[in-house]
Amino acid sequence: MSFSSKVKNDLCRIEHIGSETLAAELSALIHMGGSLKFSGPGRITFQIKTENAAIARHGFKSIKNLYGVEVEVRTAKNKQFKNRNAYIVEVVSPEESMKILLDLGIIGNVEGYTTFMDVIPERFDKGRETRKAYLRGAFLGAGSISDPEKGYHLEFSTSNYEYARQLSDIINSFDLNSKIISRKNNHVVYLKDSEQIVTLLSVIGAHGALLEIENIRIMKGMRNNVNRIVNCETANLTKTVEAAWKQIECIEKIKNAVGLDKLPPNLREIAELRLNNQEASLKELGDMMSPPMGKSGVNHRLKKIEEFAAKI
Repeated sequence: MSFSSKVKNDLCRIEHIGSETLAAELSALIHMGGSLKFSGPGRITFQIKTENAAIARHGFKSIKNLYGVEVEVRTAKNKQFKNRNAYIVEVVSPEESMKILLDLGIIGNVEGYTTFMDVIPERFDKGRETRKAYLRGAFLGAGSISDPEKGYHLEFSTSNYEYARQLSDIINSFDLNSKIISRKNNHVVYLKDSEQIVTLLSVIGAHGALLEIENIRIMKGMRNNVNRIVNCETANLTKTVEAAWKQIECIEKIKNAVGLDKLPPNLREIAELRLNNQEASLKELGDMMSPPMGKSGVNHRLKKIEEFAAKI
């Protein structure tokens, strides 16, 4: 199951506390995920077609609870997607369909003609709870979210720019910063920032998905920190090894050319320690000295040895 399907299943379990929020959600669901059929003057029906059984059940239950009409659910093969099952939710009566579409603001009378209203009904844009419900329905109808293990991207896709702009405005009313891009013949409202996606999931009530994303973000952060530490330690180890070999080369050069006896006693002591403990760190070399010496003192003496070798 895709992560989008998990989010939608999560949303379908939300119980509404009022008919107006249910109407807002259903309006967006039909607008984004439904289709209209004109079968004659004043005769318009609609259907919700989805591959997600939870959305089909939720749409059926919402229409029944809100309008008390006869609703039909049937299955069909979706030829576009390897003949997988598609669920079709449809109101049986064309007259009842018209009443529902008019009440939800999906169609309206303009200059005496019944027409499709490609705008968000004002009644659903007034209150905070109805805006939340509308976004929830829009996501159920035509929303998607990427697998957070792979990246962060949440979007709503619609064919009408004005509707996309209004949807973006509702999203942004919750202190978010959604953007709109054109993709083929559609307009896509999207969020790419993980913090903003988590906020939107909280707004629409997808708390299970929200917690899953937060857990993934924590794990990613831990992995990134471990990688940074490992890379840093590897780089430091490489530098330490390279410095040690350079020191050994200089000491061998002095030994072969003039002998270590030519070095001052303090430098000869650290030179012999380095030759006999080639993998030791500066701190470990300092602890071996008598009296013990700090890293900076050991490093200073080894630099003096390198300078001595450079003069040979």
